[in-house]
Formats: sequence, structure tokens, C-alpha cells
Amino acid sequence: MEKKRLGLALCGSYCTYEKLFAAAETLAGRYELVPIMSDTAAETDSRFGRASEHLRRLRALTGRNVITTIAEAEPLGPAEPLDALLIAPCTGNTLAKLACGITDSSVLMAAKAHLRNARPLVLALSTNDGLSGSAENIGKLLNRKHTYFVPFGQDDPAKKPRSLQADFSLLGPAVEAALRGEQLQPILL
Repeated sequence: MEKKRLGLALCGSYCTYEKLFAAAETLAGRYELVPIMSDTAAETDSRFGRASEHLRRLRALTGRNVITTIAEAEPLGPAEPLDALLIAPCTGNTLAKLACGITDSSVLMAAKAHLRNARPLVLALSTNDGLSGSAENIGKLLNRKHTYFVPFGQDDPAKKPRSLQADFSLLGPAVEAALRGEQLQPILL
């Protein structure tokens, strides 16, 4: 049986990358992964690792070159369709731009191109302002057709009381549910 094509798009919440790569190894066994990174994610070194190392790991995991430009992402619409697109981590910045229809990165172009095909877009939040500035955008996208969330909760209520993060161990179940047209429940953990 041919594997479904899953776009795996990374934004700049670097603190989640270890969880993401662990979950992505399992996803690679079930899906043909198409790797995408925002330019920020592909170019920024942080205390959580060098961008070049993240790119190398993603290439090794997927066996493909990583899509890092708007021009490379555009064909993911009708020309090279995905069965589903997972943005993990999805930052507050990306969330806001999705909610407002802004397309200024490879990840956002991949989402725009993908949604033209009316197929599932799955968001794994990681944002320090999820219960403040980004809350309105979460609400907008919760009500958008073909958009689903990986269940999420507060990642550090004592030190970061407005911060939200997806449970990266639920990436696979959230994608499977989205492919059936369902939101994995409960959304709030």
C-alpha cells in the first residue's frame, strides 16, 4: 500500500525540536514525509541547536531536500498535492498570519497551497502568548474548515502562565483523526 504524503513544516519554536524529531521518526514509518522549514527555522542558530544540524536531521529523516522558499512550497497545491500538512511547531507568529491570510514564508505558502485542495491542515501550537495575544487567532482557526489542532495545554503555568504547547506525542493520532475529517479530542489538555 502506498504511503500518504504528509507535509511536515517546522517554524521557529526551537525548544520543541527534540520532541518533534522523536515524533517525526514514528510519522516517517507511516507517511511519506515532505519536509518544509520557514526561513527563520532554516537559518537561525539557537541554544537548542544549529540550523544546519536541524536541516541535516530533517533531510536524513525524510530522504528529501527541505523546502525553504515560497517558490519551492507553491507546487504543494494542485501540482504536487499532500494528503495532509502538519505545522509543528506552529508559533504564534505563524498562527496569526494563517488567521489573517498572510503568505510570507515557505510554511505559510505550503499551507495556502495545501488548503486549495481542501485537505487537512494540522497545527501543533508552541507559543508563549497562547492565552493572550494569540488566543483570538486560535479561536478563528478552530472554526476554519479543514484546520485541526494537536491537543494542547499550558506547558509551564508557573513561569509562563500564558504559554501553550501541543502534546507532541499526539502528532500521529491528530493527523490520523484529521485525515478522517475529525478533531482529536479533547483539544485542551
